[in-house]
Amino acid sequence: MKGKKLLTVLMTAGLAGTVLLAGCSSNDGGKSSNSGNTGKEGTNKTETGNGFVLGETPVNFSYYVHYDWWTTEPWGANPNSKWVQDNLKVTVEPIQSGGAAAQKLSTMIASKELPGAIMMDRGPEVERLRAAGALVPLDDYIDKYPNLKKWAGEETLNMLRSSDGKIYQFPNWYTAAPTGNGGWFVNKKIYADLGSPKLETIDDLYAYLKQVKDKYPDVIPLEVGGNGSGVEVMFPSFQEGANGAFHSMKAYPNGDKFDTIYNNEAWKETMLFASKLFREGLMTQDAMTQKDDQVKEKLATGRVAVFVGGNATNVGREGHNALKAKDPNAGYEFIWPIAKSGLDKNKIYPNGYNALGWNVNVITTSAKNPEGIFAYLDWMTGEEGTRIMFFGPKGLYWDEFDADGAPIPNDKWFSTPQEEKDKDKLEAYVWAGNATFVDTSKQKIEQTLPEEQRNWGSLAQLNIAWKTSMNMTQFNNIDPAPETDEGIINQQVTETANEYFGKILFAKSDAEVLSLIEEAKKTTTSLGFDKVNEYRTARWQENLALINGK
Repeated sequence: MKGKKLLTVLMTAGLAGTVLLAGCSSNDGGKSSNSGNTGKEGTNKTETGNGFVLGETPVNFSYYVHYDWWTTEPWGANPNSKWVQDNLKVTVEPIQSGGAAAQKLSTMIASKELPGAIMMDRGPEVERLRAAGALVPLDDYIDKYPNLKKWAGEETLNMLRSSDGKIYQFPNWYTAAPTGNGGWFVNKKIYADLGSPKLETIDDLYAYLKQVKDKYPDVIPLEVGGNGSGVEVMFPSFQEGANGAFHSMKAYPNGDKFDTIYNNEAWKETMLFASKLFREGLMTQDAMTQKDDQVKEKLATGRVAVFVGGNATNVGREGHNALKAKDPNAGYEFIWPIAKSGLDKNKIYPNGYNALGWNVNVITTSAKNPEGIFAYLDWMTGEEGTRIMFFGPKGLYWDEFDADGAPIPNDKWFSTPQEEKDKDKLEAYVWAGNATFVDTSKQKIEQTLPEEQRNWGSLAQLNIAWKTSMNMTQFNNIDPAPETDEGIINQQVTETANEYFGKILFAKSDAEVLSLIEEAKKTTTSLGFDKVNEYRTARWQENLALINGK
């Protein structure tokens, strides 16, 4: 995973810092039930269930983040890690990958000098460590301590079970509620100038884009981002219950098995429509060559009438703020997803979320105090831990929290420039992120702000994006490992399908689109794509069994 992917995963939760620290006008005097977390803020003791008591006995462990691009910040060098060190008596020794994570982990395994805990992706490498007997099972701790079990829930935890039936992984940025940044938005001034026509169906969209082209020849009617990525988000508009992830996988669930996307009639309709828009000049003509910065520049200068994409709440926010800074009446408006006529608009899902979140923490058998490490992670993922580790310790940018545990910003927040706040690097130490609590806090705070202070992207998430997000947890981790036969085939299929995607978009007629789709189907099938989808089907059925507790 690259740094950019981390930012994408954290966009939902990461905006909370921006929103929280944008202001809040009311509080309940700091009263809180602290349900599920018996910690006493400001003391040197935090009880976690009936087990290890943080703050009584020091906990010292080494911690390694298994990514080339990650550098773990020095412990105790920022407000929240210093608070933990002083109040909970937890001290962490960071181990760096040095830009060569695979080699670093292999060296530690060979030398039998594993760190006490590791942050890493779910999947083959976790199982590699488990099979080697290098990981501590967490089941007893999960039952003993309150927060992970409360916030993640049984279904999510069951998805983390290994083949021996035990849980070795503590999830990071898991969620019990929908998340997502994808969707559609329109240029407000252009839309108003054209009479604010109904913009709900594919037919409405086509008619509107033609109007834009006729009256605004210098404006891009529909912007779909780099590599035509917005077409992926358009796919769900043609089928209830579809998701853009299936476009990326080049496969979709057909009954109780995975099938090639080239057999999906709604996907064919999507590509016919996208190609039609492209050849009629109703879609950006540099869709396959432009970079993100070029897309942002178009949005910031108002040269886009309609946008569809997977990162719409974020690029839309930037474009909206840029336009509004020059003209208070300008900007963008996030709209409900476009849907093919006859479909239920409430079953169109431009977004998908995974209850398991981003990655996981594992505790190794090298740890001197594995229960102490788990107790710390469990504290971090609870209400008190999330407040302190994500929003900063009490007394920094907040002094009180409401009945639901959401921190209430104080005067220091308003008087501190954003660049100064960024130096605190609070999120660098969030290793057991609780997206549900963070997002709930963000929603509460956002709703209390005056309209002119509200965050455009956060409102887009709250009002539309999260309401049109599909739970994709059942499809978690179903792709084959890259080094396996199926994984090699899958990579070949992906490369081939991406080439055909460009050809289809540039097709000169509907007949050519359909011919290319059939050609792509034959080519990918000849590569052995059926084997990949058989593998996916088996893993998918295993996931469903885990979710159902079987």
